[in-house]
Amino acid sequence: MSTKTHDVVLVNENDEPVGTMEKMEAHRKALLHRAFSVFIFNQQGEMLLQQRAMSKYHSAGLWTNACCSHPKPGEATEAGAARRLREELGFSVPLTRAFSFTYKADFDNGLTENEFDHVFLGIYGGKIDPNPAEVMDYAYKSPEAIRQELQETPEKYTAWFIIAFPELEQHLRANQISFGTKTDS
Repeated sequence: MSTKTHDVVLVNENDEPVGTMEKMEAHRKALLHRAFSVFIFNQQGEMLLQQRAMSKYHSAGLWTNACCSHPKPGEATEAGAARRLREELGFSVPLTRAFSFTYKADFDNGLTENEFDHVFLGIYGGKIDPNPAEVMDYAYKSPEAIRQELQETPEKYTAWFIIAFPELEQHLRANQISFGTKTDS
């Protein structure tokens, strides 16, 4: 038995589960729930971005990180992240947990994202097979180019990406993590 939407895991401010709720209802009620964001880099140190399909229930057509979604009840967050990466972009890679953050963003359609977001990192430079129901386009961009675009045209990016990107850069610097062969100038 399958349904179009699934339940999300409601959490408190410490990411402790407090129940489950159908995804759209949780977004209508603006309840804090568990989510994940996957950031993929290639060997040149560029970040994989996806442009969300126009059929998405919010943030349609906006650019964001490789994939984001919600783990299903009873599903480990990392397993959910790996599942959605395959479903949205058609590939699998080992993922590393980086950090988490919370954010709240209201959308014009009356929905609110109120998420405890777990960030995962991976490296991939192979074939990408995007699911057209999820992804309209994709591109690899340097962190410098992304940073400039976020300053000049933030309206092209999702609310969570605008929050997560500087936190990701800070995490990478603080932990001396770099991807690929690029050098900072």
